[in-house]
Amino acid sequence: MLKFRTVHGGLRLLGIRRTSTAPAASPNVRRLEYKPIKKVMVANRGEIAIRVFRACTELGIRTVAVYSEQDTGQMHRQKADEAYLIGRGLAPVQAYLHIPDIIKVAKENNVDAVHPGYGFLSERADFAQACQDAGVRFIGPSPEVVRKMGDKVEARAIAISAGVPVVPGTDAPITSLHEAHEFSNTYGFPIIFKAAYGGGGRGMRVVHSYEELEDNYTRAYSEALAAFGNGALFVEKFIEKPRHIEVQILGDQYGNILHLYERDCSIQRRHQKVVEIAPAAHLDPQLRARLTGDSVKLAKQVGYENAGTVEFLVDKHGKHYFIEVNSRLQVEHTVTEEITDVDLVHAQIHVAEGRSLPDLGLRQENIRINGCAIQCRVTTEDPARSFQPDTGRIEVFRSGEGMGIRLDNASAFQGAVISPHYDSLLVKVIAHGKDHPTAATKMSRALAEFRVRGVKTNIPFLQNVLNNQQFLAGTVDTQFIDENPELFQLRPAQNRAQKLLHYLGPAPRMPFSPLPDASKKSAGVGVGTRDPEDDQGQVFGPEAQAAELPLGPCAGATFDVAMRFLYECPWRRLQELRELIPNIPFQMLLRGANAVGYTNYPDNVVFKFCEVAKENGMDVFRVFDSLNYLPNLLLGMEAAGSAGGVVEAAISYTGDVADPSRTKYSLQYYMDLAEELVRAGTHILCIKDMAGLLKPLACTMLVSSLRDRFPDLPLHIHTHDTSGAGVAAMLASAQAGADVVDVASDAMSGMTSQPSMGALVACTRGTPLDTGVPLERVFDYSEYWEGARGLYAAFDCTATMKSGNSDVYENEIPGGQYTNLHFQAHSMGLGSKFKEVKKAYVEANQMLGDLIKVTPSSKIVGDLAQFMVQNGLSRAEAEAQAEELSFPRSVVEFLQGYIGIPHGGFPEPLRSKVELERGKTLHIKALAISDLNRAGQRQVFFELNGQLRCILVKDTQAMKEMHFHPKALKDVKGQIGAPMPGKVIDIKVAAGAKVAKGQPLCVLSAMKMETVVTSPMEGTVRKVHVTTDMTLEGDDLILEIE
Repeated sequence: MLKFRTVHGGLRLLGIRRTSTAPAASPNVRRLEYKPIKKVMVANRGEIAIRVFRACTELGIRTVAVYSEQDTGQMHRQKADEAYLIGRGLAPVQAYLHIPDIIKVAKENNVDAVHPGYGFLSERADFAQACQDAGVRFIGPSPEVVRKMGDKVEARAIAISAGVPVVPGTDAPITSLHEAHEFSNTYGFPIIFKAAYGGGGRGMRVVHSYEELEDNYTRAYSEALAAFGNGALFVEKFIEKPRHIEVQILGDQYGNILHLYERDCSIQRRHQKVVEIAPAAHLDPQLRARLTGDSVKLAKQVGYENAGTVEFLVDKHGKHYFIEVNSRLQVEHTVTEEITDVDLVHAQIHVAEGRSLPDLGLRQENIRINGCAIQCRVTTEDPARSFQPDTGRIEVFRSGEGMGIRLDNASAFQGAVISPHYDSLLVKVIAHGKDHPTAATKMSRALAEFRVRGVKTNIPFLQNVLNNQQFLAGTVDTQFIDENPELFQLRPAQNRAQKLLHYLGPAPRMPFSPLPDASKKSAGVGVGTRDPEDDQGQVFGPEAQAAELPLGPCAGATFDVAMRFLYECPWRRLQELRELIPNIPFQMLLRGANAVGYTNYPDNVVFKFCEVAKENGMDVFRVFDSLNYLPNLLLGMEAAGSAGGVVEAAISYTGDVADPSRTKYSLQYYMDLAEELVRAGTHILCIKDMAGLLKPLACTMLVSSLRDRFPDLPLHIHTHDTSGAGVAAMLASAQAGADVVDVASDAMSGMTSQPSMGALVACTRGTPLDTGVPLERVFDYSEYWEGARGLYAAFDCTATMKSGNSDVYENEIPGGQYTNLHFQAHSMGLGSKFKEVKKAYVEANQMLGDLIKVTPSSKIVGDLAQFMVQNGLSRAEAEAQAEELSFPRSVVEFLQGYIGIPHGGFPEPLRSKVELERGKTLHIKALAISDLNRAGQRQVFFELNGQLRCILVKDTQAMKEMHFHPKALKDVKGQIGAPMPGKVIDIKVAAGAKVAKGQPLCVLSAMKMETVVTSPMEGTVRKVHVTTDMTLEGDDLILEIE
C-alpha cells in the first residue's frame, strides 16, 4: 500500500505525487483499503470536463471523455486521452443523460471512476447507483446521500431534524397545480417553484400572483424535465431581496467533515449566478460561524462524503434559511480554491480513492481565508436583449490574462461553433487579490482585454457590474441586477478590425477577386431615367466649336439605377448607344478612387473598371474627388489614361474666391491644385461647382486666372442653377476664357439642375461667343423632354420643391442633393422641418471642418444634419456628446479616412471622440475563399496583423437560388420574429385565432432555458410559419398578426 506524506503549516498540498510516502494517519481515524484510481471518465462536457481532466493529468491518471453527436468538434474531446460517442440518434441534452451508454463506455474501457461534473447526471442517485453496480467508483457522495440531498424536499426534512432553519415550503414534491394553489392560499405570494432533482436555475420560477401561477408551473416543470430527466417540483415562500450565501463542504469516508468557508452568489439573473465572490463581503463573523456550523452539522447528519455545497438565503435582518444542498462540484468552486489553496478536484479524487482528510493535511484549523476571489461567468448572451442566448461561430477570441487571473474554458477559441443545444457559458474568469477592491480591479482589467467577435457576450454588462459602486461596496443582494437599470447601458464594442474584414469580405470588393461581370447579372436590356443633373448638354466657345460634341451617358447614378433597380447591364446599354452614335465621343464621371461607387476601392479594381469602360465605348473620363484629395484624383487619372481614355481632371468647387473673408478655399488653393493636375498630365481641366456657388465675379476671377496660367489647356465649367444665377455665371465664365460650359435642355433646366440651354444660346447669339446652335432646334429638343418629364411627374423634384433658392449660398447644399434631401426630409416626417435641416446642414458642415460637398462627402454632411434634427441636437450638444452618440455610419467612416483626407485635415476634437485612436494600423492580407455552405455562406480567410482570421460572408448570388426561412421585418407591424435562436417546443395559437396583447404565442427552448413568445398587439393570427420541433435562427418569422 502506498503511503503519503502529510504536509503541515499550509495548504498548498493537493497536487500530491502518487509515489511519495507518509506516516500513517492519526490513530482516531479508521483505515479503509486505499484503491488508487488509474483511469477517470467525466460524464459531462465543456469546461468542467476539462477542469477534471487537468486535475487527473496532474495526478498521473488517464482520462476518458464522452461526447454527443453535436459535440464532435468540442474541445473536451481533444483534452482527454480517450473519447467515445454516446447517445447516438438522441437529442443533444438527452445524450448526456443516457446512463446505459455511459456505463457501457466505462465498462468497455476499464474505467476505474466516473466524475459527473455539474448539471446533467451529477445529482442523479440512479446514476451513482448504476456506477456502483457496474463496479465503477462514483466521484461524489454515495447513491443514498445523492438521493437524499438531490430530493430537495427530503433534504429540507433532514435540515429541520438537524436544527437548521428553513424557508416555509412543501414537505414533498407537488404533483399538481392544485397543490400550488393551496400553498399560495396558506402562505401568500410571492412563491417560487424549484426543480426537485437539480439546480442552476433550471426549473425555477418566481410567481407573484394567481394569474401567473399556471404558466410558470408549466414552464418550471418542462425545464426541470428537460434538464434533469425529472420534472418534479417543490414550492416554497419566496424571500425578497436576500443575499444568496453558500458554504463549501468536504467530507471523507471516515466521517470527517470540514468547511472551506462561504461564497456570495447574490448577483443573479433568472436565478442563475452571474458573479460569485469568496468570501462574502462584510459578513458578520457570528453569522459566518452559524452558516458554516449549520453546514457541517447537516453534512454529518447524512454521513456526507466528497465535495458539496450547502446553500442559504440571508434576509436583511441577518437571519439565514437553508434552501438546498448541491451534492456535487459547483461551477463557482474556483473562487474557494483561490482563497484557500485547496484543489477541490484533487481532493474529490483522493477521497474516492479511500484517502482521509487528515491524510491530505486537511484539518479545519488549517483552513484559512487568503484574500478575495471573484468569478465572472462570460456567456454568449446578449444583455441588451434580456440576456437572450446568441449562437454562431466565434470569429475572433482573445482572452484577458496576467497576474491574479485564472481562466476555465472549453469552447472559447477562434472557430468554435456556439450551438443552442447547451449552456451558454463561454469561459469562467477568476480574479484573486488581497481584498475585494483589488480583485475587482484585476477582473475589470482582464475583461477589458477580451476580444470576442462573431457572437454576442455579456462582457459589457459584467464590466458595468464591476464598476458599480454598490458592487464595489459589497452590499449586493439578489435584486441587484433588477434594481440597477444602468447596468444595461452598454458601451458598444469598437470591433474595428472585424468590421474592416467584413467590409473586404464580399467578393465584389475583394482585392484578389476579378471585377464582377455585370452582364451575367443582367436580366435584359431596358431604358433607365437619369437625374436631371446628369442630363446635360455642353456648349462650346469659339476655340472648340470645330470639335465633336461629347455626350455624357455614364455616371454613378447610371450604374445605381441600372444595377440596383432595373437589373440591367450598364455596359450593354453603352454598347447599344455606341452602335447608334458611332461618331461622337462619350464621356463619363469617375469619382477617382471611388470609380462610380461611394467608397474607395482597391487600385486594381479602378484600373480594371476604366479598362472595361473604354472597351465598351467610353472616350472621355471626367475624374474628380469629393474632397479634392490629390492621391485619389491621381489614381483615377492614371487609371483612365492607362485605359486609353481622354483625361479630364475636375476640381470640386466650394466657398467663394471673390470673398476675402473665405480663406480656406482661396483662389490660390484652386491654382495650386490645378498646377498639380496639369503636372500629372490632364488633357482637359474642369471646375465642378455642384452646389451652384460660383457667382459671376468669382467665375471671372477663377477662370481668367486659369486661362492666364494655362493658355492652351481646354477649360470646362460645370455648375447648378439652384440660386437662379447659373446663366449669368456661365456667361461670365465664357467671357473669362472658358471653352466649355454645361447646360440643360430648357424643359430640364433650372432649380437644382443646370442653367437653361436656350437662355445661354440666346444670350450669346450675335456675339463673339455665339454657339452657332439654332434656337429652333433648342425649342424642339426642349419640347421632347417636356413631354418625357411629364411621364415622371410623380417623382419630380417639384413634388416637394417649387422654386430655386438663393439660400444655397449659405447652406452650400449641392444641387442633386438639395432635391434628394428635400424628398428624404418629407419621407422621414421632417418635411415641415426642412428649414431646420438646412440650418443643421450648415452646422454639420462646420462640425466636419467645412468640407467640399460633392458625392459622397455631401451625403456625409446631409446624414449628420438629419441625425441632428431627428435627435434635437445643436452643434454644441452634438460635439459635447460625441463619445456617447451613435453617429451615422457615413460620418464615422469619413472620420476614419475611408474616402480620403480633407483639405486642412480632420476636425478636432470631433475626430478624436469618434474615430480610432492614433497609432492603430491593421495589416491585412487576403488568403482564400471556401466553398458554399448550406446557409449560402462562404468562409473568407485573412491574415490580420500576422494572425489568421476567418469570417463568414453571404454569397448573395448563390442565395437567390436557395430557400431560407423568412425573417420578421421589424418595420412591419404584426410580424413576430424569434427573439433568439432555439427550437419550437410548443405552439399556443393557430391561424384565424383571436389573440390579446401579452398572450403567449409559442415556446422556444435554447440552452436548456425556455422562453415564451408573447403577442405585442391585439389581433387575429393571419398565418403561422413554424411547426413544433422546428429549429429557428434569431428573427426568423414565427407568425403574422393582423
